[in-house]
Parts: sequence; structure tokens; C-alpha cells
Amino acid sequence: MSITSTGDGRWKVDVEPVKGRRFRKTFKTKAEATRFEASCRLDCIKATPWNPTPKDKRKLSALIERWYDLHGHTITSGRRRKNTLLLMATRLGDPIAIKLTGTHLAQLRRSELESGAVPKSINNRFTYLKAVFNELRRLGDIDYPNPLDSIKPLKFQERQLSYLSIHQIALLIAALDNLKRSPSARLVAEVCLATGARWSEAESLTLAQVSQDAVTFINTKSKRTRTIPISAAFQKRLHAFFEKHGRFTSCMHSFRSALAASGITLPRGQSTHVLRHTFASHFIMNGGNILTLKEVLGHSSLTMTMRYAHLSPSHLRDALRLNPLDGFDTSSTHEKATKGKSLKNQSSATDAP
Repeated sequence: MSITSTGDGRWKVDVEPVKGRRFRKTFKTKAEATRFEASCRLDCIKATPWNPTPKDKRKLSALIERWYDLHGHTITSGRRRKNTLLLMATRLGDPIAIKLTGTHLAQLRRSELESGAVPKSINNRFTYLKAVFNELRRLGDIDYPNPLDSIKPLKFQERQLSYLSIHQIALLIAALDNLKRSPSARLVAEVCLATGARWSEAESLTLAQVSQDAVTFINTKSKRTRTIPISAAFQKRLHAFFEKHGRFTSCMHSFRSALAASGITLPRGQSTHVLRHTFASHFIMNGGNILTLKEVLGHSSLTMTMRYAHLSPSHLRDALRLNPLDGFDTSSTHEKATKGKSLKNQSSATDAP
């Protein structure tokens, strides 16, 4: 019998389920002893795999390269994202990926904040790294939890999107006209202003993509092709340029030089993207529909487009019409209160001895 009474009210277990593995222990009750014996027998009869999976000893940089080979190469900005992630791995000391913890990441985030990094940029980089672990886990390349699941994104004050006024647009066009070395810059900027395109989308246009008074953008960020109408006169100018020069040259640096020369100051990181913001802002201010704008800009969700909704002439107009002071003459109330206070002071002065 593997369970015996010790004579003093306790129960002793002495069991050897398999040769060479013996378990001995004393319990206060027979029920506890019985459960312990059953547990020992169960552990010994469990099947042992012949080829156990070796522990994953890959470093974080190797995991990032693996992600790029399996998935990252399919993303439009995949190579740029991989380089960002590799730099992040270097800052973390390139640890073994399975040993990476939320504490390591929180420490990195603090050092980046103290060095002056923008919170939104930090959140973006952490989102990229989280996607690496999620994608590799989905593909079955790793089987351990994502260390970024415990990291909450930073909260920060949302910045107001900048856009150019009509006067500033004229200043910018004049500055672009003075760029003799880059004939492409002005037309690329005009494409962005006329269609809301990203700079890279406008810069990659070809003659075949401009026809029937419209431009068609391909290889976009959202992977969707979209066609935006333009004027016949603008199409004629684009055709004339392509027939003479072939296609646009890389001219972002020239645009930034012209922007600086124009005297227009913009928030950090909004130099070329300000053209897209300008199109969207004027579209809404001139009465455009927010759903139409979503399709024109190629946004995947309406949330992104709603950043421009506050510029609509009718946006939140009910706040003016339905607020508790609407129709209430606050100026006359103030005058009555002031007059009443004055009369009270006069009365007090009269009654004084």
C-alpha cells in the first residue's frame, strides 16, 4: 500500500510509479495523500516528446530581419520601417528577443523622451515593433507572448494641422518659379494642391496616368488606385512637361528650399505634407463633403479625415444654437447687476450716521 497511517493521525505516501522515481511525503489527511499519489502517477505516465523544441535564442535584430523576409517586404514603406526597427534594436542593446520585457521598452521610451523625441514618433516606432511580434506569432515563427502587450501608448496633446492661406500659396508658387535648377518642383506642388496627393504620389506620376482631365495615382500608401479630376488647362500643362522632360525628377529638397525662401514657417514635420493639408482644409472650408474628401485623400478610415471636419462652415454649429446662453441677454443682466450694486451702495451711504 502506497498510503499508510502513521498512527498519530497523519498519512504517509510512499509511491514509485516507475523504476527510479520514488516519492515520499506525509499529510494531515488521507484525502491530501490520495491526491498527491494520483498527481505523482499522472506526471510519470505523461508522454515525453522525442524532439522537444529548442529554446529560441534569436536576437531582436534577427527577428526583425525574419519579419521583413516573411512580411515586411510586402509593405510600401517596409524597408524604411525595417531600418527604424533595427536602430531601435541597437538602442535596446539587441537582446535575445524572448527575454525582452516591458521594463526594457519603458526604459528606452524614457531615454527617447528625455533626448527630445516627439511622443507621436515614439508611439509609431513601438507600434511597428509590436506588429513584428504579432505577425511572427500569427505565422507560427514564435510561440511566446508579445512583450509590447504591457506597454500603453503615450498620451500627448494633438497638434493642429497647418495649411496655407491663398496668400501663402501665391508666395510659395512665386518662390518655386525662381527655382531654375528644378522645373519639376512647381508642377509636383501644384498636383498636391489640386488633388490632395502625397508628395511621393505626385512625384511618381507619368504621362499615362494623366488623361481625360484626371490623374490616376497608383502604388499608393493604402494600396488602392484612385482617380482625381483636374482642369483641362492643368492637364495640358502636365502633358507638355512630360513630353519635354519625360517624367518628374526627385525635387523634395528643392521644394523645401523654396518654402524657406518664401518666408512661410510651419510646424516641424509638415513641410511637404502641408500641401495635402491645404487641399483638404480648403475643400472643407468651401463646403466639401467629408465622405467625398475621404475618397479623394484615399484614407482607409473616416477617423483620419475627421481631422478636417472642424473647418466646415456648419461643423458643430449646434453648439452655438443650443448652448444655455443662446438668446439670453447677458449684457443687460450685467448692467442690472451693476446698477443694483450701485443703488445698494448709495443706500448704505445715506443710512450711515
